[in-house]
Amino acid sequence: HDCLKPVLEKTKGVPLFQEQVMQLAVVAADYTPGEADQLRRDMAAWRRSGRIERHRDRLISRMMAKGIERAFAERVFDQIRGFGEYGFPESHAASFALIVYATSWVRCHYPDVFTCSLLNAQPMGFYSPATIVDDAKRHGLDIRPIDIIHSDWHCTLERHDPDATHFAVRMGLRYVKGLSHTHDWPRIDTARRHTPFDSVDDLVSRTALNERALSRLAETGALTGLQPHRRDALWQVRGLARTPTSTLLGKATADETPAFDPLGLGDSIAWDYRTSGHSPRGHPLAAVRAELIAQRLPDARALALMRDGRQARYAGLVICRQRPGTASGVLFMTLEDETGFVNIVIWKTVFDQHVLIAKTASFLGVTGKIQQADGVVHPLTATLWHPELPRRPDTVASRDFH
Repeated sequence: HDCLKPVLEKTKGVPLFQEQVMQLAVVAADYTPGEADQLRRDMAAWRRSGRIERHRDRLISRMMAKGIERAFAERVFDQIRGFGEYGFPESHAASFALIVYATSWVRCHYPDVFTCSLLNAQPMGFYSPATIVDDAKRHGLDIRPIDIIHSDWHCTLERHDPDATHFAVRMGLRYVKGLSHTHDWPRIDTARRHTPFDSVDDLVSRTALNERALSRLAETGALTGLQPHRRDALWQVRGLARTPTSTLLGKATADETPAFDPLGLGDSIAWDYRTSGHSPRGHPLAAVRAELIAQRLPDARALALMRDGRQARYAGLVICRQRPGTASGVLFMTLEDETGFVNIVIWKTVFDQHVLIAKTASFLGVTGKIQQADGVVHPLTATLWHPELPRRPDTVASRDFH
């Protein structure tokens, strides 16, 4: 309608901002400024109280009185009602747009700085630290593991090659589960500033950390600069922590360490996930890729090359779920493996058939038809299933939004 064009012209006919909806009510239905402000308040609360329905008859009747056909007036009201699902003030949109632009620019030109900052800002955001680490590695960043010799409390940047374009990101001790920032970190920092650690024995005697903290450091691989093998390091710190020391006796000494088998790649990644929630050493599915290949399950990179309309099977770690109230029961899910992401669409009928696995599975198999458009692949899911492997990969909890 002609009277609505000036209000909606810059957003292509769709009301995006609260100010536009208030203007629509003023222009099309002769709302007073006070009535328009009340409409704004009721839009924000309509899902809780249904207050937006109080405006239905008033808006439609006034629009019709101005010569607008009922069918069009009802569509306008439906748009206003639906606006409550996504609408926000234009000033907020401008603020968020500036943040998005600035962070996108930093991510493009300084991915090392962006990744390090994002890891230090946790907990926050849409993706877990494990996903951030793996995505950074796929984009060529050097992510270095937690190390008692080099790591600060927070993640830091390290120059690893004078000719390198970007810095390496060193994971911080803040990611060791159970390590205290107020109790354990000051002991480590103070001792290390005085003299660098030269052995596990030296670390134990000069920090006086308790057995639990020392065990966590060993399990997470933070002591590899002092003892290359985690099982050996764990045995040593537990023995040293239980051995009394004094100024007369000198440093504690550990019993002779048994000959432990070193951890393989799969176990190293599993220990990383259990003790720090991520792994710079590899992705959980990289350790079982041979078994997945044997079952003819492609990785994300191979799936992206499949033709539109092809039926495919895929298995990946669930990193997030979204089921918006406006999506008519459709569930959007993102899966991940060592090569990238796979976005899947689960229709309501499929969701209802597999509701438990759809809501709870952390490692998920999907079968569906490939839909490829503009370089983006979305498998439309027909069935969900539990992948069968001799050993299930370690995962972190998915980020779920409803």
